[in-house]
Amino acid sequence: MLNLYPAQIENVSLHRVGNKNRNEPVFLSSEPYALNDETSGLLKEYFFKPFREKEENYFRFGHEADLEFHEVHGIVSDIFSAPDQLHTYSKKLASHLYEQSNHPHIKSGEVYVAYFSNVLLDNEKVDAVGIFKSEIKHDFLQFEEKGSNLDILVQQGVNINKLDKGCLIFNTEKDTGYKILSVDSNRYDAKYWLENFLGVDALTDENFYTKNYLKFCQNFAKDVVLPAEDKQQEVLFMNRAVNHFAKNDAFEESNFLNEVIENPELIPEFKHYKVEKGPKYSIEDVSNFDIANKAVSDARKKIKNVITLDTNIQIKMDFINPESAEKFVEKGWDEERQMYYYLVYFNKEQKG
Repeated sequence: MLNLYPAQIENVSLHRVGNKNRNEPVFLSSEPYALNDETSGLLKEYFFKPFREKEENYFRFGHEADLEFHEVHGIVSDIFSAPDQLHTYSKKLASHLYEQSNHPHIKSGEVYVAYFSNVLLDNEKVDAVGIFKSEIKHDFLQFEEKGSNLDILVQQGVNINKLDKGCLIFNTEKDTGYKILSVDSNRYDAKYWLENFLGVDALTDENFYTKNYLKFCQNFAKDVVLPAEDKQQEVLFMNRAVNHFAKNDAFEESNFLNEVIENPELIPEFKHYKVEKGPKYSIEDVSNFDIANKAVSDARKKIKNVITLDTNIQIKMDFINPESAEKFVEKGWDEERQMYYYLVYFNKEQKG
């Protein structure tokens, strides 16, 4: 789990990288940026905000031969060894990014390389290197007095509420490629940042498997449970799946299937679906792993537990107590109206 609030920016360097394909230059600052209290606070919020709002999907540097040949891994390792030389190494990172900026869709922009201390990662203090890029420029208005009138000046600048691209590289697990978080707000150059520049692979840890297995279950519920049974059973299946993950520290697939799938005819369907769709979620050969509680909580927030009817009525199920939906909600068919119905039992209406 990541906590960025106590983190401090120790130093930062600023450069500009153009599009090499369009013969735009790279501009490398001769000196580090001189931070003050105001810019430090603004930059910290600009850099960190998207990571607070985003799921913690970790990556690590990867190379088909060996990490010693991975350019960014080598530069970042040098920075962690000599943080006072950040500016020198930041020029190498900006130059490497420039070499990857050769697709017509890639936008020029400012590159920030920062060194952070006191980052809390899994309750341990670590240092981190941040690499960020601002690309999209926004119009904004400035005002000035001209004689007896107020004049409008239209200028362009960076919206500090939206970082275009960025990554945080934590000084941990160096030998296996470090732990890395990345954000990319733009979809027109998907491979440019993660693959061409950073050269990272998804970190297949308990968070990765927990999140992906639950996404896989969600699609199984939609593609198999819903057509075979109904919307109520689709919702209840996901209720049971999430609750199984929530109450266990480790996942074991046979236990999961026996507890979560009530209709035994769906178990072979699940196994077949896993063979077919498992590779999409990188879980085709995975049947045991430790469960990440935060990934379960994140999944619970995203999974819809509502039955929406064509009569403009919605029935919301309780994820915490799915047995209520089974005991007190019945589905039937009304011959006279030629319509389905849900019968809901209760003792009294809740206030509020």
